[in-house]
Amino acid sequence: MKHTTKEALNTLLTNRAAFYTRSSCNITSKHLGRSKCSASYSLPLGPARFISSSSSLSNKQRKLYGPTTLIAVASLSAALLTAWQCSSTLHAEVPPKQNTKKDEDTKGEELSGGTKRTFRLSEVSSHNQDSERPWVVKGKNVYDITDWIAGHPGGNVILRAAGGSVEPYWNIFSIHKTQEVYDILEEFLIGHIDSQDLVDGHVPVDSIEDPFVQDPKRDQRLIIHTDKPMNAETPTSLLSTFLTPVDVFYVRNHLWVPRLVEKEHKLVIELDDGEEKEYTMSDLRKNFKQHKITAVLQCSGNRRAHMTEGSRPTNGLQWEAGAIGNAEWTGPRLRDVLADAGFNVAAPPDKVQHAQFVGAEAYGASIPLSKAIDPRGDVILACQMNGKDIPPDHGFPLRVIAPGHVAARSVKWVNRVIMSEEESTSQWQKRDYKCFGPNDTEKPDWDMAPAIQETPVQSAITHMHRKGGKGEAQDVVIEGYAFSGGGRKIIRVDVSTDNGLTWNQAKMDIDPENNGSQDWSWKRWRYTVPEKKVLGATVVVKAVDNAYNGQPESHEPTYNLRGHLTAAWHRVKYDPQKS
Repeated sequence: MKHTTKEALNTLLTNRAAFYTRSSCNITSKHLGRSKCSASYSLPLGPARFISSSSSLSNKQRKLYGPTTLIAVASLSAALLTAWQCSSTLHAEVPPKQNTKKDEDTKGEELSGGTKRTFRLSEVSSHNQDSERPWVVKGKNVYDITDWIAGHPGGNVILRAAGGSVEPYWNIFSIHKTQEVYDILEEFLIGHIDSQDLVDGHVPVDSIEDPFVQDPKRDQRLIIHTDKPMNAETPTSLLSTFLTPVDVFYVRNHLWVPRLVEKEHKLVIELDDGEEKEYTMSDLRKNFKQHKITAVLQCSGNRRAHMTEGSRPTNGLQWEAGAIGNAEWTGPRLRDVLADAGFNVAAPPDKVQHAQFVGAEAYGASIPLSKAIDPRGDVILACQMNGKDIPPDHGFPLRVIAPGHVAARSVKWVNRVIMSEEESTSQWQKRDYKCFGPNDTEKPDWDMAPAIQETPVQSAITHMHRKGGKGEAQDVVIEGYAFSGGGRKIIRVDVSTDNGLTWNQAKMDIDPENNGSQDWSWKRWRYTVPEKKVLGATVVVKAVDNAYNGQPESHEPTYNLRGHLTAAWHRVKYDPQKS
């Protein structure tokens, strides 16, 4: 890797330090100044030293908000590091260099000035999280990470590995296993372990619990991109119904699935003056009118693989066309719950501009207040999906549904809603789920780009199949979906069987009406054509919404390194064998 690339990554990490080290509170700087700040309990934080000295929390509170288990702290680290890998503007998926045994044995000798140092494990263990100079071990090498802590995307949580080996953590959170991370770590090399402490030539390593072992079982038909955390898309052949079956609804997790109990789960509404009101799940189910909203959830990376193939490489999970689904969601309107908590939804304070959401696993995001309290915005706190309790992978027992917006804003396992003058300060709001220009591939200014909210027009071909008996002239039925964000209705789907030279319109009146104030659902479409017209042909689809927004012909005009909001014409070559 070139030195300039390493410098870019270090700059990126350093710039993030202000966010990660100012406080463990995942809300706003104003919120941190409140004497009654209690948001910290909703996040799996580290010990008191993780909390900035600028925080107003008392010593008693600092102790209270410390972790009870190693895994609790690791969850925040995993969340931030997962987001870092996905949001990095560098190609973080470079395979690690293969070091020989000789390389491992001699790294400790390659220090500045040629100084070789060896350390006993007892000395390393003294440089733990309470030390002024924390160290970690990787392989046989010892690293002083003191100067890396501020730039570490997971903040001070790296200290959980201090005084011992970092490898058990990295074996679980394999997102660390990239050449960029290895190269940065090498800059902090100070020596290696004394051979007297090696067992069979290796440093003895304690094991840690794998937090994913209790994740729910998934349908074997899902196409898995990563299993820890689980990220899997729906095979397009199974996107053939108006409501996507829950078992094959795509899964996008940043961490493992939290083990929550409905009777114990509570939602806290925090108003702009710091006042709070708490609701049980029973309160939300029984004390508020339950609304049914039929809405699409779509990952911002849906069809990212198509942008990679049609333009240039993109960073992130290479989703095909199955990171999308349509479901019926049931629960009270957020607007109604806010009003009950004392927020003036009819005449909100001018200073309140955002509704922030915090999930039980530390994920955070926000939407504009105008969307949150719009009586036609249909934002709900959903406790049911397709008529049954939401499954764990999709937010049990409670998740936000912000229809028409990118799915990243529909926070799962939500336990806190904050009315704020600022948008969420989480990694996923500030330094991910944003788009930059096709030329902006080195050092994007994250503060200049707004967070993705509503999504553009999207369409895709899901499958093609023959229609007709043996010996008869056969037709080919081409099917797919079309969708536009912001509640905009799809008014036309154009299909071409000659790679875009000529067009015809697909049939769209094949689905029931959706539930909701606006068009939050997709349009399933169908187009039938004689097979002889598509043999050897490339079929193309594009859609238009009621604002006459369309889709670009190619991916290059909307290319961005993260591959967000891929929405160019979808092209599929007809294969009679697959049909």
